[in-house]
Amino acid sequence: MLTDEVRLAEEASRRYGSPAPTIFSKVIDKSIPADIIYEDDKCLAFRDISPQAPVHFLVIPRIPIPRISEAKDDDAEVDFPSYLTDVY
Repeated sequence: MLTDEVRLAEEASRRYGSPAPTIFSKVIDKSIPADIIYEDDKCLAFRDISPQAPVHFLVIPRIPIPRISEAKDDDAEVDFPSYLTDVY
């Protein structure tokens, strides 16, 4: 049985090809450290290393979208947990 990470990587490859690793993909695969505050099968949220506001974090999709023009309708289906919309 495939792990979620492998399944998501294969799905991304089918949809978008095989883009080069990015800083975001390295955060997702945990090859670089990050202060992760939330993760599920669709997204990962982590604190910005150089915050520009008292509360500053990034939420990234697990499936890489190399260009916004290549985003699909179902790429918008990320359900953010309610506590991420509260002051964290």
